[in-house]
Amino acid sequence: MKLTYVVDRHLTTQMAAQRLGISAGQCRRLLSRYRESGPPGMANRRRGNPSNNQLPDGFAQYALNIIRDRYTDFGPTLAYVKLAELHDVHLSKETVRSLMVKAGLRIPRKQRAPKIQQPRYRRACCGELMQIDGCKQPSLVREPCTRLYRTGLRRRRDEPPDAASICKTGIDIHLF
Repeated sequence: MKLTYVVDRHLTTQMAAQRLGISAGQCRRLLSRYRESGPPGMANRRRGNPSNNQLPDGFAQYALNIIRDRYTDFGPTLAYVKLAELHDVHLSKETVRSLMVKAGLRIPRKQRAPKIQQPRYRRACCGELMQIDGCKQPSLVREPCTRLYRTGLRRRRDEPPDAASICKTGIDIHLF
């Protein structure tokens, strides 16, 4: 919707504010700026100026030098905690993360190589598990040994309920 409708008196200020989803006072402020400088006056006056939230000159480089010297293997969360505790450099976690990414100290999660996990192949017996008990308590094992259990506890999802058979074998491995 154009403010020219209000200037040409096709709409009231209240109706224009309601259609734009702003308050009537804000609509009046926009109208006065439009009347003063026309359409270019609608642009944000801060355009081209530096942000109010930017870090002071050299402060980001100072923090990065500390991270490079002492905390290269730290993630952004631990690095920002250590900066605050030990060096009295107070930055947010996200600021530290973005500084580390720009400096090449941290690779964003989406750009990291995927972790390759060992495949889990199907066992010969339904629901077969490998359980290793390495406990050396005398109440459980009389002599120092490790007992390996190979037990079938559950059936596969694609098998009928009567196919659940239990396989159990024990293997003693004596140590020393």
